Amino acid sequence: MTRLQPRRPGWLRVLLWLLLLLVALIIAAAAYAYSLTTSPGGKAYTLEVAPGDTLAATARTLQQRGVIKRADVLRLIMRYQGTAGQLKEGLYDIPANQSVFQVADDLARNPRIPTVSVTIPEGKRLKDLPAIFAAAKLGNPAALKTSMNNPALSQAAKAGKAENLEGFLFPATYPFRLKASGQDIVGKLAERMTTEFTSARVAAAKKLKLNVYQWVTLASMVQAEAANAAEMPVVAGVFLNRLDDGIALGSDPTVAYGLGKDLPALDRSAGDFTTDTPYNTYTRLGLPKGPINNPGAAALKSVLNAKRTTNAGKRALYFLHGLDGQIHVNTDYAAHLRDIDRYR
Repeated sequence: MTRLQPRRPGWLRVLLWLLLLLVALIIAAAAYAYSLTTSPGGKAYTLEVAPGDTLAATARTLQQRGVIKRADVLRLIMRYQGTAGQLKEGLYDIPANQSVFQVADDLARNPRIPTVSVTIPEGKRLKDLPAIFAAAKLGNPAALKTSMNNPALSQAAKAGKAENLEGFLFPATYPFRLKASGQDIVGKLAERMTTEFTSARVAAAKKLKLNVYQWVTLASMVQAEAANAAEMPVVAGVFLNRLDDGIALGSDPTVAYGLGKDLPALDRSAGDFTTDTPYNTYTRLGLPKGPINNPGAAALKSVLNAKRTTNAGKRALYFLHGLDGQIHVNTDYAAHLRDIDRYR
């Protein structure tokens, strides 16, 4: 006689089916979550994060651009990894076909900061700089002028009781952030110039009886007068000798600066050279009131390494640029006049 198996109660069968359904749902959910996090995303994208942008807004942007499938998954992962607060202003280059974990890693790194390079040529005056930055679409002209007229941005300019930063904005090539303020821009140039004032160089200038402000002023004259870097020590030597001997420096670029003119616009017949200003080194002895441009490294160094004698070993007091392309140096005025007749 066959023995019948007892039949499972109905509630047990229902429970088993519910358990099977729950397992299936868990597997499906896990598979879906796995696909959201590990399946490759979309195309490459450069994300720009602006000041104040939140992770939530950034994640939504990436979802809208097809870089990730779900914004909330990215946010959850970055919170779990502790990187949700590491989003910074700048550009994030996100490659194509990345998982959301890889995108989260991308956003945890430092972004690329968009910059534009600007070159400040040696010998440019303050009045020339706003146009250079305007051409690069950097800064506000009014804000730049305000900052350039603030000597407090340079300790050396402030110590010299300067009215502005003429002479203390170092000529070089700089990378600037696209939204840099006028003070940021000018401050960076002033800070770079300060690095030229090493203790050894300041001590060398002091031996020449020059403080930093006077050193920069003389360097700006050398920058304006010399045709090239090789001539700079020669020009510097003549000026230093004339200062020591109490002879007027007689520098045309200082006259032009004092009159607010460019050098080619000087007019001797109009009395430009006899018009007295704090910068006229024909009517006044000693250095002009302050720098007449922003000198470069070569001009600054030339003052400290000046060539103070002629080729014959005599004290150099005069120089002129001849039509032959050479600089002619003399120790007395009569020889200087002869060279003027000969080379001009």
